Amino acid sequence: MIRQSFSHVRTWVFDLDNTLYPPAARLFEQIEVRMTRFVMQALGVDHDHANHLRKHYWHTYGTTLAGLMREHGVDPAPYLQEVHDITFDTLEPDPHLARLIAGLPGRKIVYTNGTAPYAAQVLRARGLEAAFDALYGVEHADFAPKPERAAFEAVFARDGTDSSVAAMFEDDIRNLTAPHAMGMRTVHVAPEAIKADHIHHHTDDLGAFLARLT
Repeated sequence: MIRQSFSHVRTWVFDLDNTLYPPAARLFEQIEVRMTRFVMQALGVDHDHANHLRKHYWHTYGTTLAGLMREHGVDPAPYLQEVHDITFDTLEPDPHLARLIAGLPGRKIVYTNGTAPYAAQVLRARGLEAAFDALYGVEHADFAPKPERAAFEAVFARDGTDSSVAAMFEDDIRNLTAPHAMGMRTVHVAPEAIKADHIHHHTDDLGAFLARLT
């Protein structure tokens, strides 16, 4: 039944963080620490206020960076370099997942609110780089973040993606709203299921879900 729901899909779009690696790797915790430190230094505020702003901008604008750019005119380049300068020791290669993704019919791409160079490092650590045809970061949408529809449209236009024959795999349910409206098949990848009209499927095990499609 699930396999039939994806029979029309020709482009498979995957988010990166907490989607192509398990949340237990806790990679994003390193990034959040660096985000807070950057906000402290850029705005001259203490740790607690910086941490509050980091969360507030993420909730309000989709990413902390978007809030910093819109409300403070922060240059995105130093920010993105600083927050992604992390270690990848907690990531392990997953050859089984690599084979499953490579076996999907059609084009496979990564689209993240991080940067493409950062995504490439994650994919290398996971042994997934050969499974994908392309990867796109926030820079490819002129720093507009998911969940903004314009960000998806910019990346899909660059890639040549036809959203009517595409599927989106994503851990943040906000980032599935625009893909659903654009006609994509949506899959929420997270430990807990959340019911929403814009979510077609949920899985807490990406590999097991993809195995049902191939």
